[in-house]
Amino acid sequence: MVWVIFVATIIVVVLAIEAGFRLGRRVRQRSEDEKEAAVSAIAGAILALAGFMLAFTFGISSDRLNDRKTLVRDEANAIGTAWLRADFLPEPDRAEAKGLLRKYVADRLDAAQAHDLNQVQKGVGESSRIQHQLWDTAVKNARKDMNSDVAALYIESLNELINIHTLRVAVALHAQIPGIIWLVLYALVILGMMATGYQTAITGSARRSRAVSLLALSFSLVIALIAVLDRPESDFIRVPQKPLTDLQASMAAGGEAPLDAGQGR
Repeated sequence: MVWVIFVATIIVVVLAIEAGFRLGRRVRQRSEDEKEAAVSAIAGAILALAGFMLAFTFGISSDRLNDRKTLVRDEANAIGTAWLRADFLPEPDRAEAKGLLRKYVADRLDAAQAHDLNQVQKGVGESSRIQHQLWDTAVKNARKDMNSDVAALYIESLNELINIHTLRVAVALHAQIPGIIWLVLYALVILGMMATGYQTAITGSARRSRAVSLLALSFSLVIALIAVLDRPESDFIRVPQKPLTDLQASMAAGGEAPLDAGQGR
């Protein structure tokens, strides 16, 4: 998908410059009243707007990447806290809860490392199923003693785990750059490239500049990078899952959760 966007953007930019060049050459052949200074100012203003939109859109996608990194750490903290507080449960619920939390971490890692959106959604669905099982166990034990502070602490940790899971899904799958922003961005890039080609023809250049390919490549690289950041399932930029892998290793060893993963208790 990203390669399609990259190649398509190069084609669009080159065609826009070509269209602007041909229009400018036609205008210049009919009349030489068109002033280079005025055209240059207009082209510069449009390119400045295109640059602003690129920076604005890149900022959105970059912020989302940072949010995803923060949420991985927060989720590891929440799971680690629930893992530690599961020791308060009586047997056999304690063993069942810890087994479910181990599987939960494995499912979260599988979903984060999936290469296909369907696999991601399948992993998210499995995580939700485990959450319901953990919650049912917690509620069952809480009803045995409605005034138990221990049960309240475990339920609080599960609540945090569920909330962060919801945030990760929302940020990763639903908080993509709106289509209208993409539309305005491409419109400004096309207009800016047409203005560049038009200015080249107005100056009396006999042929297109060899720098056209460099200009097309530059804009295409930035737009492709924005698209990569906007699609978490892309293989180009992956959010590090080390907090979850460290937690998984600690669970497998049967020890306590890592210090960082237990900060939420």
